[in-house]
Amino acid sequence: MHIDRPTFLRACGAFLLAAASVLPVSVVHAAPVDDAVADLQRDWEVIRYQTAPTEREKRFEALTLKAHKVSESFPGRSEPLVWEGIIVSSHAGEKGGLGALSLVKQAKALYEAAIQIDGNALEGSAYNSLGVLYYKVPGWPVAFGDKAKADELLQKALAINPKGIDPNFFYGEYLVETKQREKAVIYLERALLAPARAGRQIADTGRREEVRQLLDKISQK
Repeated sequence: MHIDRPTFLRACGAFLLAAASVLPVSVVHAAPVDDAVADLQRDWEVIRYQTAPTEREKRFEALTLKAHKVSESFPGRSEPLVWEGIIVSSHAGEKGGLGALSLVKQAKALYEAAIQIDGNALEGSAYNSLGVLYYKVPGWPVAFGDKAKADELLQKALAINPKGIDPNFFYGEYLVETKQREKAVIYLERALLAPARAGRQIADTGRREEVRQLLDKISQK
């Protein structure tokens, strides 16, 4: 049977369009989302670990605008919301004081939105980061801090990524904050043994140094 070339090309085009339509959205758009999120990660790492403390607040403030644009560009995706939350939280940490509370609440809302879409994205980072907020911020009536809620969220993150450097570090830090130092050492030592993350060398190096500093602090008590 003879098929003329234009008809054949139209048929191929229709097939490719149909094939793309049945792929999950996360697959079709994976590369652009991954690239945008990786770019935010790199910017955050440089500011957090390689920028002078006096410059960090201003740099994080600028990065929050970039992160928000990424989130808007990929509606319905959890990963940009997680990283927007991390960057907003970091800005709040540098700002400090009562002036940072509005940023903290903004970060909380971003993590909660990310969890509603896909709490398992980025190996449960939204649970981990939200848990950190719950044990770091003041409780009622100033803010929403809640140690029990923090424990619940941090353990969810650990269940998703039990060998990860961040969930082990932050659960260890939480245990130090709640006067459970001996138990904290177990998780901090696990953090030091965590496998390296591809493309995250700056963050891994900086986090390991934070783990060692916390272990030193525990040993001096």
